[in-house]
Amino acid sequence: MNIKENWIAFIHQLQDNICAALEAVDGKEKFFEDKWERAEGGGGKTRVIANGNVFEKGGVNTSIVYGEVTDAMRTQLKINGVKWFACGLSLVIHPVNPFVPTVHCNYRMFELYNENEEVIDRWFGGGTDLTPYYLFEEDAKHFHQTYKNACDAFDNSFYPKFKEDCDNYFVNWHRNKERRGIGGIFYDYQRPNEKQDINFWMNFGQRCGNAFIDAYIPIVEKRKNTPYTDQNKYWQEIRRGRYVEFNLVHDRGTLFGLKTNGRIESILMSLPPTVRFEYNYQPKFGSEEYKLQEVCLHPRDWLNQITEEERNAWAKRSNSC
Repeated sequence: MNIKENWIAFIHQLQDNICAALEAVDGKEKFFEDKWERAEGGGGKTRVIANGNVFEKGGVNTSIVYGEVTDAMRTQLKINGVKWFACGLSLVIHPVNPFVPTVHCNYRMFELYNENEEVIDRWFGGGTDLTPYYLFEEDAKHFHQTYKNACDAFDNSFYPKFKEDCDNYFVNWHRNKERRGIGGIFYDYQRPNEKQDINFWMNFGQRCGNAFIDAYIPIVEKRKNTPYTDQNKYWQEIRRGRYVEFNLVHDRGTLFGLKTNGRIESILMSLPPTVRFEYNYQPKFGSEEYKLQEVCLHPRDWLNQITEEERNAWAKRSNSC
């Protein structure tokens, strides 16, 4: 198989594997599949789960799309070429229980061609990030450690760099630099070179995509039966509102889909089923909700590099209500 075929095969297998793992942990609902075609070229498979025991709404989508580079793509997305191709997987899972975090991941490859249909540019991008509604430090450590292990298998510099990139990407800049969640990894525009060729970046994307199940499913299993109150659910919907704000205001993937005449149902699959937008809502100082918001305002290093000073400062903030 050629480069495109290898990547496409991986993306489809990853979709199958992730859907099977999520169905198993939900124990009730199954994904239904909606195949679609794009008039300008390509199509995809949107898989949606809803009203499950564990997952209120979720989608695991794959797309293989291509077409002519439009004027809008040149001016707004800064893409120069004649034709383009993109293939990737994107998922967002919104659980019922507020103590189970929302999760997002995306892994993709993009190619750009000249008038002779020769590849003139190729890059890889992706990442996985966690959006909890209540903070469990051990869950954050598990999630980040899983992705550090995946990164370290390729380059020890990747995890700190891609973790920082993630912290600085999923940000609601209009809300005092409030992060969408506790991060993970994020990388984009990674081009093959003499040191890290195309196989390197394909293998890295595959390793990170396959790490999703190990990173997320154990957290779901641990938290899915935790009792919760109406107030817990209320806070979940407040934080879901922040999720919506980021996706509609700042997310480059949403912008790319809209500017390339993408399938709107698949693009907006990431939005949660219920949200709240309450004027100037502030959690009670020192509460569990407050702790979560503080983490979103001040990203942390969740692994061994957490200093005693940081721990003491965190404990002081948490106990001084």
